[in-house]
Amino acid sequence: MGSLQVGLAVLGALVLAGLTAHAVWQARKWRPPQGAASHDLREPIEPSFGPPAEPAEPVASAAALPDTPRRPAAGAALLDPLIDAIAPLRLDTPLEAGTVLAHLPPTRRVGSKPMAIEGLDARTGKWQPLHAAGTCVELQAGVQLANRSGALNEIEYSEFVQKMQTFADAVGASTEFPDMLDVVARARELDGFAGQHDAQLAMRLHAKGSAWSVGFIQQQASRLGFLPGALPGRLVLPGTAEGAPPLLTLLFDRQAALAGEPAQAAVRELTLAFDVPQTPAGQAPFQVWQEAGEALAQSLGALVSDDQGRPLHAGSFGVISEELAGLYDKLAGCGLPAGSAAARRLFS
Repeated sequence: MGSLQVGLAVLGALVLAGLTAHAVWQARKWRPPQGAASHDLREPIEPSFGPPAEPAEPVASAAALPDTPRRPAAGAALLDPLIDAIAPLRLDTPLEAGTVLAHLPPTRRVGSKPMAIEGLDARTGKWQPLHAAGTCVELQAGVQLANRSGALNEIEYSEFVQKMQTFADAVGASTEFPDMLDVVARARELDGFAGQHDAQLAMRLHAKGSAWSVGFIQQQASRLGFLPGALPGRLVLPGTAEGAPPLLTLLFDRQAALAGEPAQAAVRELTLAFDVPQTPAGQAPFQVWQEAGEALAQSLGALVSDDQGRPLHAGSFGVISEELAGLYDKLAGCGLPAGSAAARRLFS
């Protein structure tokens, strides 16, 4: 696996005619049906280098996303009306957050969608995660409308309602839930919007001559700040913010990484990639990606190419940079700037 894959699935955009260095990749095309095993979309999937498709009709925009009023600043609140279906839980008397925590459902997911409960803190007047709240004068529960596994469906929403009703009864709260048909419609719309804006950039590095050992790859990558990832065959360049996803990932054959003698395992191809919606534009990920690729190509003695083995040229990177800037602008304009908490949740 590994190639120059440019998945700039930009709403309403046309791929520049004749561009051979990159292609449009809409990650949702390869998503398995609901209930099937999910592929890790942070690892590149081979794209199709076909003719440019007709521009899609806008699925959603900042103005078109239904029923998404923005609430006042809420500190470290977990829920966001833009990407969550939220149900109020009204209390007759304030409750300590510890008491609320004791009655939480045993799982924090319904199907493939995370759910959460947060409290309106009596002291600060702000919505807070329960572990950060003191005395709660009101609660609210929410379930995420969409992620890379797809849109929230009727079964998942019904499970959410059932779990939250049981929770509400346990803490003595009254509640009302958004209409299922409305919630599912919003979820599908948001899922379509996310699919149009989901993208990953990747370049392929392959050995000019003899293959590399895993140890040699790790040595050269470590000089650029890469660290071992959680999975075999994966090195990561950490982001600047604590707890943030890696800025870049360097992928190679997992079997080589699992070999009994890594120093002897032969690797001929690498993929250097970054996840666009997960990565803030302010960290200059494209520049870091390009410079890291060039540095690795020099230190490893590698060729850098696209999916068809065509060498990259400076002009190719210029065009990619322009389209990437357009995607970042559109995400920000819809209230989901790349790297924000909401964007990371939606594109996960």
